Amino acid sequence: MGDDPVAWRTWRRGSAEGLSGAELLEAVKAGRIWLNLRAVNAAADDYAMLAEEIFADIEGATGQRTFRRDVGLLISSPEVQVFYHLDVPLVTLWQLRGQKTVWLYPPKAPFVEDQQLERIVLKETAEQFAYDPNWDVGAEAVVLTPGRMVTWPQNAPHRIANGGMMNVSLSIEFMTPAALLRANVLYANGMLRKTFGARPQVQAGYDPRALAKLGAARAWKALRPGEKTRDPLPPTFSLVRGQPGAIATL
Repeated sequence: MGDDPVAWRTWRRGSAEGLSGAELLEAVKAGRIWLNLRAVNAAADDYAMLAEEIFADIEGATGQRTFRRDVGLLISSPEVQVFYHLDVPLVTLWQLRGQKTVWLYPPKAPFVEDQQLERIVLKETAEQFAYDPNWDVGAEAVVLTPGRMVTWPQNAPHRIANGGMMNVSLSIEFMTPAALLRANVLYANGMLRKTFGARPQVQAGYDPRALAKLGAARAWKALRPGEKTRDPLPPTFSLVRGQPGAIATL
């Protein structure tokens, strides 16, 4: 990750082939690296049990069923950042080690325009996009220390900056029926804008228009088989074995 929060195109994807877990952690401590280990609840029993407990509490408190559950383990270097972006699912971020600051922005203009949000849901663009530091006056800054967590409204833009130490967090993504309905409304709105030049609005809750858009979104998706998110950036560097923090350009 680069240093400038505005220069969101400076992030790079790398390779760590052949490194042991211990070597990789040393590289994280000494470098500017962000490891995003997805679906650890599907790979490790301890995280699977933790996920079951967390989601049982969420369902009990909200009365909403949860599905598409993804528990990601984030291990990141001192003073690195996550650029301004948004997520389609609901997210909770749990801090295990270190300290970081999360800036949360409302899911509306100017922080994100309808067309930007629709293109992300349609998988036509990445979840990162341009950030204006002037928007910070409308943001809420939350400092996370071990044992604290934060969540935010669906599709709310956010960015993150680590303190001067290695950080470990859990990023927990999931859907509820209401969240899935919203995602499909946004999908239908994007298709209506692209196909007919419409200027659609987002309906909240189980509005009849939202339910109609749910059906339309499912029909459009059936007509677009094989739809995938744009391929991630190809690796452009490799961690150097035996030299923590060192990289070699590919």
